[in-house]
Amino acid sequence: MLNDRNVKVLIIEDDLGIAEIHRRNLMKIEGFDAIGIAASKSEAETLLDVLSPDLVLLDLYLPDGNGLDILRYIRQYAHACDVILITADREVETLQQAMRGGVVDYLLKPVVFSRLQEALHKYLKQKNKFGSIDDLDQSVVDSMIFNASNGTTQGGRLPKGIDRMTLDKVRVLFDHHTQITADKSGELIGASRTTARRYLEHLISSGELQADLHYGTVGRPERTYKKTRG
Repeated sequence: MLNDRNVKVLIIEDDLGIAEIHRRNLMKIEGFDAIGIAASKSEAETLLDVLSPDLVLLDLYLPDGNGLDILRYIRQYAHACDVILITADREVETLQQAMRGGVVDYLLKPVVFSRLQEALHKYLKQKNKFGSIDDLDQSVVDSMIFNASNGTTQGGRLPKGIDRMTLDKVRVLFDHHTQITADKSGELIGASRTTARRYLEHLISSGELQADLHYGTVGRPERTYKKTRG
C-alpha cells in the first residue's frame, strides 16, 4: 500500500531483473515507494506524464533511446521530479551532461545497496529541509550542497557506515598498489571483504577511485579498484 507522504519513485531500467532489485531495495528504505517500472524510453515518457513521480531512478541505455534524452524530456516539459542516474557508463562527458541536466546523484553499476541507501537518505534529508525553510542565506545554501570533492556529506560529515580512520587506511593502499580487489583490501586493513568494498565504493562515489573488471584464466571476472586519473 502506497503512503501519500512517501517519495514516489519511478524506475526506468531496461533490464527487468535489475529493475526488480531496485524495487525491492526501495521497499527496505523508509520514506520511498516504487510506483512504476519503465523498460523503454517511450514507456518512460508515458509513465512520467501519468504517474508524476517525485524521483526517477534512470538507466542510461534503453532499447529505443538514451537516458539523457529522458532527462531532457523531463526538463523540457517541466516535470517536477528529481533524477538519480544509474549507469555502467564511465565516460566523463556522460557525467558532465548528467550534471548539466540537474541529476541529484550519479551511481555506477553494479550499485551496492549501501550506496543506493546513502543516495536516497541524502535526497530525502535535503527534500525535507527544503520544506522546512522560508528563505535562504549563504549558510543554509552551503549546508545543502553535497561536497563531492572529498566524499563528505553536509557539514563535512562522512556518510553513515564510513569512519575516517578506516577510510584513510583504504586510501593508503593505493600508495603501494596500482589496482586492488576488495578481498585483498580487506586482508590488508584487517576487515571483511564486504567492509572493504563499502569503503572502496564510497571512494568511487567521491571520484577518488574507479573500478574495472579483471578477467582471469578461470571463473567470473573480478572487480578491481584503482586511482582515478587526473
